[in-house]
Amino acid sequence: MSHLSQRPENPVVGVAMPHEAASLHVTGAALYTDDLVYRTKDILHAYPVQVFETHARIKAIRTEPALAVPGVVRVLTAADVPGVNDAGVKHDEPLFPTEEVCFHGHAVCWVLGETLEAARLGAAAVEVDTEPLPSLITIADAIAADAFQGAQPLVQRGDTETGFAEAEHIFTGEFQFSDQEHFYLETHAALALVDENGQIFVQSSTQHPSETQEIVAHVLGLTNSEVTVQCLRMGGGFGGKEMQPHGFAAIAALGATLTGRPVRLRLNRTQDLTMSGKRHGFHATWKAGFDADGHLVALDTTLTADGGWSLDLSEPVLARALCHLDNTYWVPNARFQGRIAKTNKTSNTAFRGFGGPQGMLVMEDILGRCAPLLGLDPMELRRRNFYRPGQGQTTPYGQPVRHPERIEATWEQVIENGNIEARKREIELFNATHEHTKRGLAITGIKFGISFNLTAFNQAGALVLIYKDGSVLINHGGTEMGQGLHTKMLQVAATTLGVPLHKVRLAPTRTDKVPNTSATAASSGADLNGAAVKNACEQLRERLLQVAATQFGVNPSDVRIADGIARPLGPGEKQLEWNDLCRTAYMQRVQLSASGFYRTEGLHWDAKTMHGSPFKYFAYGSAATEVEVDGFTGAYRIRRVDIVHDVGDSLSPLIDIGQVEGGFVQGAGWMTLEDMRWDVSDGPGRGRLLTQAASTYKLPSFSEMPEVFNVTLLENATEEGAVFGSKAVGEPPLMLAFSVREALRQAAGAFGPAGVSVELGAPATPEAVFWAIDSVRSRAESAPEPGRVGV
Repeated sequence: MSHLSQRPENPVVGVAMPHEAASLHVTGAALYTDDLVYRTKDILHAYPVQVFETHARIKAIRTEPALAVPGVVRVLTAADVPGVNDAGVKHDEPLFPTEEVCFHGHAVCWVLGETLEAARLGAAAVEVDTEPLPSLITIADAIAADAFQGAQPLVQRGDTETGFAEAEHIFTGEFQFSDQEHFYLETHAALALVDENGQIFVQSSTQHPSETQEIVAHVLGLTNSEVTVQCLRMGGGFGGKEMQPHGFAAIAALGATLTGRPVRLRLNRTQDLTMSGKRHGFHATWKAGFDADGHLVALDTTLTADGGWSLDLSEPVLARALCHLDNTYWVPNARFQGRIAKTNKTSNTAFRGFGGPQGMLVMEDILGRCAPLLGLDPMELRRRNFYRPGQGQTTPYGQPVRHPERIEATWEQVIENGNIEARKREIELFNATHEHTKRGLAITGIKFGISFNLTAFNQAGALVLIYKDGSVLINHGGTEMGQGLHTKMLQVAATTLGVPLHKVRLAPTRTDKVPNTSATAASSGADLNGAAVKNACEQLRERLLQVAATQFGVNPSDVRIADGIARPLGPGEKQLEWNDLCRTAYMQRVQLSASGFYRTEGLHWDAKTMHGSPFKYFAYGSAATEVEVDGFTGAYRIRRVDIVHDVGDSLSPLIDIGQVEGGFVQGAGWMTLEDMRWDVSDGPGRGRLLTQAASTYKLPSFSEMPEVFNVTLLENATEEGAVFGSKAVGEPPLMLAFSVREALRQAAGAFGPAGVSVELGAPATPEAVFWAIDSVRSRAESAPEPGRVGV
């Protein structure tokens, strides 16, 4: 076992413990960015001037009326930017648009006021003259107009033409599914000030402090060293705060620079919904070939992502979607083409899974639709196409699939834990005796790659300080958004140093403590930062072992530190308390701080050819979901969910189980409830987001929770080469929720004859389920067109 994976005796990692800030969360004592406003004097409030046209040329912006509003201090415009007027890394997102507004609600300038109300009234007074331009709202609009942006990658393996020629069955179809709103509890927020040294200090709700720092610096025309960004914690992020916070932080920093006063920016919920990007909606066309036994022999797909008005992270999102189309299935002949539609909507961005869910959903939809036409149970069709151990199989982009046996292991354990075979018989009996209510049961699996697509991002740093009283302070580059990263880092540090958990404290994430950090994203927060923290702690432990060895008169290799006590090997009662050891080290002038670093080894990726091994490893899991559907309304309930998920050797089991549960529920929301609607009419509201609040955008609530919800972590699943043998857990569980949609497909199909392919909308709202049932019933007396699905 590698040094990184090996655990000492009695480790603090692996212990089920609550989130380190749980008590602060539930008591309201946890501080977030906007809470700091009430600890800051002479603050100004920023408010956007939004233009409610979908696409228009800017002819004039008159800010003078705003300055006449009592309490308005300044209006920020493009003319005030001393550096680069851009909020993105692709240089296609002007911080202050000067030529065009590109989506409904685009902010063209910002008003600073003594109060939020003054700033709001000032923003309402700003006059913007525009000239309407043609707009594209849907992916279909963009395809028809040939409006695409960014790269058009291609993943291919084998020969699809030969594969289709040899196929016994060929099916074609298309599939479009919705985007998704992050709906984090804390909206975008930033608080900026200029300190006594002239340094820009920004508190930001950001998943990527270093990139926020970089964008703020280039907007202000400064070096990165002149800007410090801190993130206390976020009230949720889910990817929505990876790229999108940078511009808001830059606005606050610009205002603070120009006025000399702290500036606070916090979007209200409607502003956040109308100004920030979503999960990318996709359109897919596909052609699938199967042999006589139901094995996939060829698959040709084209994925079109809705990028919105600018690129943001659309290119890597699309790349990851293409790299996850195969999911858990071996496809010998594959051709996966991708492109990004340019539409007049908010610029879509990262969202938990980062394109992986979109690619995997296409594959699961294909198998769910084709199974009846092949005369196979969908569970059996999926099982027949799994990656298999000992076959030397690689993904379509060329990466070997390590531990494919875990695909089958999680699947079999779900079947056993969920008593699936007996329940299938019960469901058959129930459906035969209930004309207007049907049940469905489905199992789906996942194979999700862990690492950033861009190899350079797979690095992390840490700074660990030991004070002479024995207390320990950790600084690392990851951000806490409720996912428990800080909890795991405390456990990693305590385990590595050999001290009780209460000895270790964690500092807020700051760019002046750990530079050049990667985003806390791609499920890699614990992998990267945990290894960096471990590296720093190992350096300190080695120094302390030298000190203890001198005291004991033995070799350092014969000293152990555990439970806060240093002892030499062998008989005897010699020992040294941790606090005394640290004070002794200080008196001997031993350095008690260390900078740790980690970079993920073994990665290589050619973005042009879409070939290589971009992932450190794959996370696996399986989920079985049972639903009950009302044939009159399409309303349904989730009766039971059984999950077995692979997190390696868990760093913190309670945290990981919570992440699996939360990810599944968020995925179920995307799959079944969260129906984003945009005005696609030709009227004055064209391009307006219609689902602007929780009253119109349905989020999962307690009433949608599974009545029985069982989550099991796969045992004996050490991941070699990962910190203490653990695996990432943030994103992969979301895709286990595909089982909900597939169970609804099964239930809808039960209203009609066997062998009918069920087309089901995404999200599978009660309305979509009703129309699927209606379609099944209407086709009860007619056979499906041979070789065609969902056209």
